[in-house]
Amino acid sequence: MNNYTFDELTVGMTESFKVKITEAMLDAFKGITGDVNPLHNDEEFAKAKGHPGRVAYGMLTASFLSTLAGVYIPGERSLIQQVETKFAKPVYIGNELTVTGEITELVESVQRLELKVTITNQDGKKVLRGTMGILVV
Repeated sequence: MNNYTFDELTVGMTESFKVKITEAMLDAFKGITGDVNPLHNDEEFAKAKGHPGRVAYGMLTASFLSTLAGVYIPGERSLIQQVETKFAKPVYIGNELTVTGEITELVESVQRLELKVTITNQDGKKVLRGTMGILVV
């Protein structure tokens, strides 16, 4: 886990990590949220709708932004204030995602950073893009 102070951060600084989507993740997310939508839980239903299998929850994919801020940039000093995301492509079981954040702005008066975030799949295609506003506490 990183422990960057505000003074150690610079515009253009990036951090990233990889995660593989598993069936267990979808099942755990369903258990936590109660979202029983068959697109996420019934392989045959998802295939009938034109997908190769169960579609991962968009919010499961977006939840890795918490890991990006809380573990990587800035790490344990982070307090997320704002997240804006767009889901560009569906994610499926077995996809390997790369979660990346790049600092685009530092606001010294409030010790806040703006982070441009992208999540790409194993083919290099963006599945999520957005921004985060994070306090460095």
